[in-house]
Amino acid sequence: MHILLSNDDGYLAPGLRTLYANLKAHPEVAKVTVVAPERNRSAASNSLTIQEPLRVYKDQVEDDIFFVTGTPADCVHLALTGFVDSPVDLVISGINEGANMGDDVLYSGTVAAAMEGRFMGLPAIAVSLNGYTHYDTAAQVILELLVRLRDCPLPKDTLLNVNIPDVPYEQLTGREVTRLGLRHKAEPMIKMKDPRGKEIYWVGPAGAGADAGEGTDFFAVEHKRVAITPLSVDLTHYRQQAEIRQWLMSAS
Repeated sequence: MHILLSNDDGYLAPGLRTLYANLKAHPEVAKVTVVAPERNRSAASNSLTIQEPLRVYKDQVEDDIFFVTGTPADCVHLALTGFVDSPVDLVISGINEGANMGDDVLYSGTVAAAMEGRFMGLPAIAVSLNGYTHYDTAAQVILELLVRLRDCPLPKDTLLNVNIPDVPYEQLTGREVTRLGLRHKAEPMIKMKDPRGKEIYWVGPAGAGADAGEGTDFFAVEHKRVAITPLSVDLTHYRQQAEIRQWLMSAS
């Protein structure tokens, strides 16, 4: 199995490096190629760089790690449209520093990198740790999923969003297939002044879980269970189609 590994925290991020080392040592994995951003590009979503060229550099130590002057989606897009010269079987994005649950998936560069793999016709997994400590726990969970992939491969149009509690592996209480929850609206923006006295603004923190009950990714992670959420790239709100047709007819 040849795995393309990317992320949105940058090629030096501890989550990516932990997962890279674990994948390289796994007997099911023949090759791991890393193509990741040169710096942190969190919340870059699915953006592609089309107004300027991209540059790709090789890591000074590892021959199969490359970093790109672009977004997470740029990295996977380049890799799968000619930069990587051998066939890729699976795209993994992560391990992200912090969870990507509920509304987060629309902003997340981690999810976007995996989604780009799915756009290119490959199964893909986005993996995030609900914290900044136990990356080894997240890596072990992904290795377990690889064994399942060997026995039962995912369909090529499958995208899994995996969120893992930030606890030692032995404290995990299970694995659960979940749906996306929903956050409260974001906290207020933060207004400050730069050293010259000019006003600057920071985007406020994400809201806490609102729809976070049983069955959601929020609930599973809170109860120390791995949340595995299959994602669809079709954003059509099918249940509202009839209502909108009626609205359109009544307005004419």
